[in-house]
Amino acid sequence: MHRLATAMVAILLTGTGFVLSRPASAAPRPNIIMILSDDVGLGDIHFSGGPFSTPNIDKLAASGTKFTYCYATPLCGPSRCELLTGRYPFRTGLISNQSHTAVDPKSEIMIPTVLKKAGYVTGSVGKWGQIQLGPGEWGFDEYFVFPGSGRYWKEQNFKYTVDGKQHELKEGEYLPDLMHQWAVNFLERHKDRPFFLYYPMSHVHGPILRTPDSKPGADKDQLYADNVEYMDKLVGKLMKELDRLHLREKTVVLFTGDNGTARFGVEKATVDGKPISGQKATMLEGGSRVPLAVNWPGHAPAGKVNNDLTDFSDFFATFVDLAGAKLPNGVKIDGHSFAPQIQGKKGSPRDWVYVELNGKSYARDARYKLRPDGEMFDLSDAPFKEIPVAKDTKDPEAIAAREKLQSVLKTHKALPSKPVDQQQQQKRAQRRQQRARRLQDA
Repeated sequence: MHRLATAMVAILLTGTGFVLSRPASAAPRPNIIMILSDDVGLGDIHFSGGPFSTPNIDKLAASGTKFTYCYATPLCGPSRCELLTGRYPFRTGLISNQSHTAVDPKSEIMIPTVLKKAGYVTGSVGKWGQIQLGPGEWGFDEYFVFPGSGRYWKEQNFKYTVDGKQHELKEGEYLPDLMHQWAVNFLERHKDRPFFLYYPMSHVHGPILRTPDSKPGADKDQLYADNVEYMDKLVGKLMKELDRLHLREKTVVLFTGDNGTARFGVEKATVDGKPISGQKATMLEGGSRVPLAVNWPGHAPAGKVNNDLTDFSDFFATFVDLAGAKLPNGVKIDGHSFAPQIQGKKGSPRDWVYVELNGKSYARDARYKLRPDGEMFDLSDAPFKEIPVAKDTKDPEAIAAREKLQSVLKTHKALPSKPVDQQQQQKRAQRRQQRARRLQDA
């Protein structure tokens, strides 16, 4: 009788088009929270060598797994699209922030659509920019969204949207606090079923403004530190809510940044006190390499450091794997699941990662980086230096790496760049700076 019941359940699940293929010995399907900080690179988080105080985020890494080599796209729009679709920019067409109309739900599938068919309730709270339409059209059951970047206070004159209804901030309200309250409410209402919460935070995108904890008269360097620390404070508060709701051991929490540090006029980003190579929007190490911590008490080993290569296409496959769902048919997913590594297993690490932005690209393995123009770099001292490798090198390791990475770039060809109106960009940057100065002086 027991065998018959088991067989009937398997038939019913298969009929949905998605199979829960996890063996009986596998960990239970967890809730998933994806925390995506804005413009946060290696030089912003203490556990990845940054100079700021981030004890709550550090605790996620210390009591979970720290992934040393995680690569985003160097700019927010393509990076977020790659995360949500599991596909590289040359496949989706979203190669820069200016190409946000390239993707459409008729031609692309995002994570919530797949997880919903596996029984998950899905929510998105935070920034939704550089991707046309909104979270609802892309499959999220519930959402809280604000336009653009760096939104915090009423004085910035913007509206946020909750499940299709627009709202205005009241005097004294701080948008990141409202986002946190919405996230907590989502957890409370759905604590008895599996959920996926996508949490793209406001912090620390410019303009760098005061936080509720900032002291009057703080200079720009202090305000930047205040923003990093307030972000950390919100992460800590969310973890306390998971504890209160007895969800901590049922929930995988991931924290990362969407691209390298921007810093908005603050001194150059450093790791362990040394300046790093590149920042946001550059094709250097500091433009793409971001901190990644994954935490799942009772299921993931504590204090583990994983040196496998990962990139933003991997989150889609990883979440599908954790949820016991099935990858969509007829869609090329570029990502490799690192769900086994989260649970302390070897898994199937990828041999290379691929990064693309507006006509530029590179592939890298554990040591070398190759561009389509044939220029190759030794990254053994990254993220501080990228050392050119001569094309006529006799080093057998470098020769083998070049051949391997050339084969990657042969099948991963960046789409041609689209023109960017530099004058318009400068005008927008000047307006942002003027608004920031007015708000800081208020």
